[in-house]
Amino acid sequence: MRISKKGLYALEAMIRLARNYPEPTKISNIAASEDIPQKFLELILLHLKMARFVDSLRGAHGGYLLRRPPRDIFLGEIIRAIDGSLSPIADNESLKRLVKNDKKHSALYQVFLDVRNATAEILDHTSLAQLAGRSSGSSRS
Repeated sequence: MRISKKGLYALEAMIRLARNYPEPTKISNIAASEDIPQKFLELILLHLKMARFVDSLRGAHGGYLLRRPPRDIFLGEIIRAIDGSLSPIADNESLKRLVKNDKKHSALYQVFLDVRNATAEILDHTSLAQLAGRSSGSSRS
């Protein structure tokens, strides 16, 4: 799995929105607090809006806000929306076919499938609420 800069910034922005939930947050505030270039952040938030993770409100008290509670949004779904598959090579179904059909290398491909599954297990069960509630110095237990 490779997370792009866009994917990393999307996660950082979503965690910021989770910390402010249910209040809207201005793009300029997210960009400044997370050190994300504002023009790039605008494109990322538009992508997240089209993927139905966020909404935008106009006006003096407007900004972006999460469409669902932070406890119901998981890192895996955000990463897939921005960067695609979590598989280290190919997509998950192609990887399963390689394990089944390439007997000579199936043990190797099985390792990659196991890596993908372990990664997905963690990312699909880590919510924005969990990360938003942690102090910046905390580590995962």
